[in-house]
Amino acid sequence: MSTATAPTLDQAAFEYVRKLVLDHSAIALEASKWYLVESRLTPLARKHGLPSLRELVTHLRATPHGSLHEQVVDAMTTNETSFFRDLHPFEALRESILPELVQRRADRRTINIWSAACSSGQEPYSIAMVLRDGFPQLAAWNVKIYATDLSQEMLERATTGSYSQAEVNRGLPAPALVKHFQRQGLNWVVKPELRKCVQFQPLNLMASWSCLPTMDLVFMRNVLIYFTPDTKRQIIAKIHRQLAPDGALFLGGAETTLGLSDQFQRTLIGKATVYRRTDHNAASP
Repeated sequence: MSTATAPTLDQAAFEYVRKLVLDHSAIALEASKWYLVESRLTPLARKHGLPSLRELVTHLRATPHGSLHEQVVDAMTTNETSFFRDLHPFEALRESILPELVQRRADRRTINIWSAACSSGQEPYSIAMVLRDGFPQLAAWNVKIYATDLSQEMLERATTGSYSQAEVNRGLPAPALVKHFQRQGLNWVVKPELRKCVQFQPLNLMASWSCLPTMDLVFMRNVLIYFTPDTKRQIIAKIHRQLAPDGALFLGGAETTLGLSDQFQRTLIGKATVYRRTDHNAASP
């Protein structure tokens, strides 16, 4: 008869980690995510020479403001991403959103785009490829892609722009790989001219966004699903304040503003869902 393996975290330690992650990132770990905490934090405990997760939590309690807390939050943050993920938003960007935006911004020749929770950088680099390949006239414009994430480790990876063969195989067309990347050992590295299109910086979505300008486009995909309804409402309200009146918001396929805010309306562009401010007919600032 088989016996279940005893968990390496007791209930109190598990609740401590849940609260730590919630307080630092607003990510709400469900009570059923015990296995996820163990699988994500066991390598971190080993890295610091701690014999068990209980010892890890004991160390966290003893040093409540240490860098280990940031590493725990990093480890518990989901960093699933790929180039041109879900494809349809990028088709809408190329075929409808950007042509319209280029026309509207012709006088000022400035466009600001934000890729929030950018993880290891595939999304903002995908956006940059759409801009460079489809809109060469923007080379003379002031176009900035802001890419932010809570995880310093992910931001360092994204800034280097180095990806494994498996990573570039996920969603990146062969012509784009040849045009925008160069081989370096076993990896593919983003070419300098593409890398300079993206500005990476740390940002906690629950903290101030004062470091960001008014945005014409916001990509905040597959992020809200990890938050409580109250936190979702707070973030959507902040997006409304950050987004230009005629701007566009992309959320993940399982995400919506419905039931959370009446300040956005849902629009279909091809197979992509786009959210516009309800006052989007107002003049752009």
